[in-house]
Amino acid sequence: MILNTKHFGEIEIDKEKIIIFEEGILGFEDIKKYTIILNQDKDVPFHWLQAIDEPNLAFVITNPFLFRKNYDFYIKDQVVDALGIKKEEEMMIFSIAVVPEDFKKMTINLKAPLIINTNNKKGKQIVLDTDEYPLKYFIFEEQIAENIG
Repeated sequence: MILNTKHFGEIEIDKEKIIIFEEGILGFEDIKKYTIILNQDKDVPFHWLQAIDEPNLAFVITNPFLFRKNYDFYIKDQVVDALGIKKEEEMMIFSIAVVPEDFKKMTINLKAPLIINTNNKKGKQIVLDTDEYPLKYFIFEEQIAENIG
């Protein structure tokens, strides 16, 4: 399947790798089909979640555990059941990143992670029922604090 995207131009997408978000993503509830475009540079931990039916829409995503070592939350049973997750190994978790002009002010959304079943390609964005994790977690927070102090 050929997809003409804003950020990558024309790319070929394997239909087997289309992820369905039945409820969409917050703010984009009508857009259900996405694919992950992996960064080819293994040293860069950011990838793209590209919308299939809206070529102009792509989210920068990353593994939140790389930036917040003690990131830990419970996924409700109804979410696990809805996604058909049988074991932890078939699950990927991502956070959406916001990349401003000043790269050092980059944030990731720890409050609403994306949960993806790698077997059946079902995904869901959940909103954590805690104030422990912010919508905008500055990933370079420690470096910024060091520069100010």
